[in-house]
Amino acid sequence: MKKKIRIANASGYWGDDLSAMKRQLTGGPLDYITMDFLAEITMSILQRQKKKNPELGYAVDFLDQLQVCLPLIVKKKVRVISNAGGINPIGMGRKIIEMAKSMGLDVKVGIVYGDNIVDQLYELSAAGERFINMETGEDFFRVRSRISSANIYLGAEPLVKALEAGCHIIVTGRVTDTGLTLAPMIHEFGWSMDDWDKMAAGIVAGHIIECGAQATGGNITDWHEVKDYHNIGYPIIEMMSSGEFFVTKHKNTGGMVSEKTVKEQLVYEMGDPSNYISPDGVARFDSIQLEEVGKDRVRVFGIKGKPEPDHLKVSMSYEDGWKASGAVLVSGPETYKKARIISDIFWKKLKHTYEATHTSMIGSGSIWPAHLSKGESNEILLRFGVRDRDINKVRDFGKALSTLILSGPAGMAVTTGGRPKPSLVIAYWPALMHRSRVKAKVLVVDTRDQEEFHEITFPIRVRSLLVEDTSERNPVRPRKTYSGKMKKIRLQEICYARSGDKGDTCNIGVLARSPEVYDWLVGYLTADRVKKFFTGITKGKVIRYELDNLHGLNFLLEETLGGGGTQSLMIDPQGKTLAQALLQMQVRVPEALLKSIHAKVRSRTGKP
Repeated sequence: MKKKIRIANASGYWGDDLSAMKRQLTGGPLDYITMDFLAEITMSILQRQKKKNPELGYAVDFLDQLQVCLPLIVKKKVRVISNAGGINPIGMGRKIIEMAKSMGLDVKVGIVYGDNIVDQLYELSAAGERFINMETGEDFFRVRSRISSANIYLGAEPLVKALEAGCHIIVTGRVTDTGLTLAPMIHEFGWSMDDWDKMAAGIVAGHIIECGAQATGGNITDWHEVKDYHNIGYPIIEMMSSGEFFVTKHKNTGGMVSEKTVKEQLVYEMGDPSNYISPDGVARFDSIQLEEVGKDRVRVFGIKGKPEPDHLKVSMSYEDGWKASGAVLVSGPETYKKARIISDIFWKKLKHTYEATHTSMIGSGSIWPAHLSKGESNEILLRFGVRDRDINKVRDFGKALSTLILSGPAGMAVTTGGRPKPSLVIAYWPALMHRSRVKAKVLVVDTRDQEEFHEITFPIRVRSLLVEDTSERNPVRPRKTYSGKMKKIRLQEICYARSGDKGDTCNIGVLARSPEVYDWLVGYLTADRVKKFFTGITKGKVIRYELDNLHGLNFLLEETLGGGGTQSLMIDPQGKTLAQALLQMQVRVPEALLKSIHAKVRSRTGKP
């Protein structure tokens, strides 16, 4: 058994940098490359693609990269694992074999499927699966006839079987992002899949690298610390057989790896930190320990896990009406006043009442809370959107928008794109299914025209060996208090943050710049204070979780993203900008806190 393996990521989503795989292959030694292509709504897009052309239904970008990189993969003996198979992993797998044959390469491909249950929903419902919406509690029968895609999140186990079969490349359908990274560890180190701490270590490692360059300087709050975004390095995990690992990147690449970059990625799209659930186990993010041990090198250790869940998540989508959006450019002087008048004119032109409407004054701070808006802009992109189940009402919206240009205040301009047309709304339906009814399939094909088949079931493993010590989850410890002179600052001066979407809920992870700041933050930055800050944006409740180990707080802002996904009419339906908004909060802090930050910077940089 190996003592260490190097696993790189080369794609965080469908549309990521097409040169990343080649850069990872040529930048230095690797054992594995993982690539994630599937967002929650992507499966429905691929389902529609496959209906039009039965040979498609997968992320074609992956094939484009293999066309360049397949000889390198074989030469360097690097194994590649990707969920790019989408709705048609078998079709993609056979395309890879054709490509390898045309290049004269000897390649074995593992194809993991069985996640697609869209044609089994009535049968599974009759067997007792209720598929209740796990976010809203709604009854599945309301949407069952409109479901267009339904995919179970499979875990690492079928991928391990493909690795055991000697596959050089593995393509899958809906496998968790973390499962892509965990599988090589189980295979190489012989980890038992009921060693929950080891499973958790692999899950955390997978979460850190699953979003590509977000772990290596992309999207970080302190972006000015990244000296070079050109040729940005993608993340690499050096995993030890013990479960301890290091996050790094290739030398001579842009970006950076630091405690900050890793922490921000850890809190991205996080829910309850003590229960990060995957099919392979539950990782306790409240146990993670980090140590910056060198340039572009962070040690991650101490991770604890809990048993795998009884149920696996099913990601479904269904058709839910139509939407359209369009915009006009408004210029000054008196830009805001003009934009408000134009908006009023436009909505009065439309005689319909819509299920949802949205107006954004882009350039005026419309994506942030209204109280953060500053000053007059000399240009605003005035964007309108509607959603309704009646396509004719949505068509009328598009017709009305173009009539504004010659019948309103001066200084308007037509934006490109022509008259807005209705687009189908694909809504998201998350549900659960008992793992005993799940059957993953593994088809192994090679360039010698040999095939083998395996079926993987998901039993519930013995759990009596694990005794969880819940007292460690949020240990009670004394908080230091401060007195003395106070100073008014922006929250960003003492914290950094990242936000992401979980359906209609936005998560914002806020990280203190020193342990002393964290002690103060716990008492100050309450859920109520965050809710009040986002008045007008957050319509639901706000939940707060504490992460003593990372010196951070995680907030879940419910009913914040206009329904989320493709349902949303917002310009930022994924809540990516809301962390930066929260960091603009004005706070009064003891000056001693600022000294604690300066002390930490000096200890890290060695500068006075």
